Amino acid sequence: MKIFLDTADIEEIRTVARWGVLDGVTTNPSLFAKTSGSSYEEVLQEITKITSGPVSAEVVAEDVEGMLNEGRAFAKLAPNIVVKVPMSEEGLEAMSTFAEEGIKTNCTLIFTANQGLLAAKAGASLLSPFVGRLDDINQDGMIVIRELVEIVAIHELETEVLAASIRTPVHMTQAALAGAHVATLPFKVLQQMVHHPLTDKGIKQFRADWDKTREALAEQSQQKKQEVAAAPTQPGS
Repeated sequence: MKIFLDTADIEEIRTVARWGVLDGVTTNPSLFAKTSGSSYEEVLQEITKITSGPVSAEVVAEDVEGMLNEGRAFAKLAPNIVVKVPMSEEGLEAMSTFAEEGIKTNCTLIFTANQGLLAAKAGASLLSPFVGRLDDINQDGMIVIRELVEIVAIHELETEVLAASIRTPVHMTQAALAGAHVATLPFKVLQQMVHHPLTDKGIKQFRADWDKTREALAEQSQQKKQEVAAAPTQPGS
């Protein structure tokens, strides 16, 4: 399962890239609003320099022509830009046109397998069911992931299921077990995946034991030097 970082924060992206686990990035206007000092286009270009994987850039227009204009502009920024389009009648039409033009798309705000099927038929490269938001209304978001993964496999559709709205490390495990091709998550959740109380405790214990051993070895070495220095000199030596 590929791991995308759901953020527009350049430093977070650089950090995860250094870890060697970054396969791509997803952004949206809400995430961009948390940054400052650069335009959305400048942020996107910077991200595409950090990762060669897909970088999703979301349109905000609600009409087909507006979506097409925004998406085409995004696609010109870098070859790994993927245009993020909402699930709607207008979105389906826009994605179909983008597919004809060779522009990859990520269909966002999917909440049912039927929506995902339609997006795949329209040519979406990525299907993004929002599992966390479904959980918020007491529905099991992972059901949609499993259904879509099975539909894609049965009908050999040229698209990938991307588990979005990931809230916890448990979501990541569930998405992987459900067969999601991709999952996108916030930096905080990725950090939580790295750490475990027993791992952190073990690292500290190993370090403490190592330091104690080094101190003991240093004391033994110093004691031997002192013993050699205090030994009487043999005649004729």
